[in-house]
Amino acid sequence: MRIAMVVALTATVAGCVSSPVQYGASLSTQEPKWATPECQQARTDAMNYDAREKEHPGWAAGVVLGPYSMGLVAAIKENEQKQRRLLARQMHLQCSSLPLPKDLDFDPQIYAPKPTHYP
Repeated sequence: MRIAMVVALTATVAGCVSSPVQYGASLSTQEPKWATPECQQARTDAMNYDAREKEHPGWAAGVVLGPYSMGLVAAIKENEQKQRRLLARQMHLQCSSLPLPKDLDFDPQIYAPKPTHYP
């Protein structure tokens, strides 16, 4: 039970990346890149992801399914955090000419899906 609580707490703290929509709202609309089609597409992708993220049950499913599902819920939350970071990074690159902030300056390939090999 302690392990489940530690995993849940870690996932909660790790899930503190703001949504890409909120990040996009923090960017300057006076930026020349703001009106480009690439920026508009990045903002649309962020809004679509935000809507999809709100549709699934999240932590409520973990409570209903019991303590053994907490690891699954933590993995889902970790994946959501990675997706939010990737979308925020993409939005910054498409909508701002400023250098990447420190928290978004990473290699996006580390979050790319790994190919699975079955025996």
